[in-house]
Amino acid sequence: MKLTRAALALTAGALAPALLLATPSLAAAAPVTVAASASTVVGSDTENAVAIAKILADPASGRAVKREANKALDGTPADRVAFLTTGLAKAQDEDNLVTIFKLLPTGGRAVVREANKALDGTPADRVAFLATGLAKAQDEDNLVTIVKLLADPASGKAVKREANKALDGTALDRTAFLKTGLRLARAEDDRVEVVRILARPGISDGLRAAAEKALNGTPEELRSFITVGQYQV
Repeated sequence: MKLTRAALALTAGALAPALLLATPSLAAAAPVTVAASASTVVGSDTENAVAIAKILADPASGRAVKREANKALDGTPADRVAFLTTGLAKAQDEDNLVTIFKLLPTGGRAVVREANKALDGTPADRVAFLATGLAKAQDEDNLVTIVKLLADPASGKAVKREANKALDGTALDRTAFLKTGLRLARAEDDRVEVVRILARPGISDGLRAAAEKALNGTPEELRSFITVGQYQV
């Protein structure tokens, strides 16, 4: 091709308004868009090459998309048309498959269930799963986790208070609770428990020192003292 990749990078922005093939807007988590139809590829080879260069420059483009885009840039004008009409969609689906497979080892029951449905479905099913289905399945798993915390007799007053707030809130509230709120609520409960230990009559000097150290420590140090440290002393 006549244009070098450096030149393509420089001209991509300048020629963008003239492009008749829109560059896909890819989500940050995973590429989920579908390539334009063949009827939309009516630009010049230079315009198509710039469109492909923009796809390569998009940090959200996956490995398969970049691999096939580089092949198209190194190929003929017909290769570039083929990539933009059909190759891009196939490469995006390959990247989507990889993204979904990576969710299986660590996903909760709902995420794994919906991920397997998407893997067994069509490219459109995988797009839909990554665009909206994953978030819904994750929230379902989060709800189950929070309900289990409420049912756990070891959960303290602060944990139950914040867990109920999360259940009554939004999906984002539940994510925030499990990511940071649970840790802070447990620390609040643990501090109360440490104060109770310090108030016991006849507490030993060693246990008092360990309890006071934990009280001034991190949430993790408090948890360690409550679950293990007090018994070791």
